[in-house]
Amino acid sequence: MLALFLLQMNPAVNALAAQPEGISLNFIDLALKGGWIMIPILVLSLIGIYIFGDRYIAVRDASKVDASVINEIHRNVSDGKIDAALAICRSTNKPITRMIEKGITRIGRPLNDVNAAIENVGNLEVSRLEKGLPVLASVAGGAPMLGFLGTVTGMIRAFYDMANAGNNIDITLLSSGIYEAMVTTVAGLVVGVLAYFCYNILVSKIEGLIFKMEATTTEFMDLLNEPVK
Repeated sequence: MLALFLLQMNPAVNALAAQPEGISLNFIDLALKGGWIMIPILVLSLIGIYIFGDRYIAVRDASKVDASVINEIHRNVSDGKIDAALAICRSTNKPITRMIEKGITRIGRPLNDVNAAIENVGNLEVSRLEKGLPVLASVAGGAPMLGFLGTVTGMIRAFYDMANAGNNIDITLLSSGIYEAMVTTVAGLVVGVLAYFCYNILVSKIEGLIFKMEATTTEFMDLLNEPVK
């Protein structure tokens, strides 16, 4: 009896009880309830996916240099076979071998000049690898802010509808603004968090490649510093 009395006294509960069981929203319907703010968030997510995929593949391919190739280059340089060493570098065509190639072309000059030439090439290679990372960082920071903007606009919409309704306030009247507020917040945070992790993954991989490039440069300079036998 008490339950029946509560249902009769609360129209909102009556409307909810009258709904058929199993009503649910799929992902697309839920995203559409986020309003126009979802469009820039979607664009940022696509940009982030593209940059991460492109840079991940580029860094992965740049890191694939067999140690035997580097040893073969060093052996040819030690034996005075400069043309053969250059041919290996050009056929491999990786950031590390391009750095060594520049150093080989400077053999005969002061070692400081050789080292400076290698470092210049290394800086250019790192700059190429980091292409797009600032944009990915902007996605990581911008997507949550767009989500919070959607939260504000959604709540403004909900209060505006409530003010216009007067005494005829209904939960369904406020639902559109609340949906917009919550959906955009979740979408912005999801895109921002994923972009943040993707950015740090790329930075970590690039730093590992830079360490490998520096180690290879050091070995090459040590080779040039060895006394002639």
